[in-house]
Amino acid sequence: MKQVADAVVLSQSATTRLVTRLEDRGLLERYLCPTDRRGIYTNVTEAGLKLLDAARPTNDSALREALNAAAENPDLAPWSGPWRR
Repeated sequence: MKQVADAVVLSQSATTRLVTRLEDRGLLERYLCPTDRRGIYTNVTEAGLKLLDAARPTNDSALREALNAAAENPDLAPWSGPWRR
C-alpha cells in the first residue's frame, strides 16, 4: 500500500480508505503477497478497466486544456511545452 500511497501522493491511511471504497465498488481487488503475507497488492478489475477507458477522454481533455493554459503563462510555458500534443 505504501507504493500506491507514494504514487498518488496520499497518506497510507487515506490510500487504504480509497482502495477500500474502490474495492467495495468492484473496481479493485486486494490480495496478499504469496511470499510475504505482510504485503498487500491491488489489481484493477475488468469493471475498473472499463471505467478507466470511459474516463480517459474526459481526463485527456482536461489535461490538454490545463497544459494549453499553462503554455500561455510565461513562467509555466517552458515546463508545459514538452507535454503538449
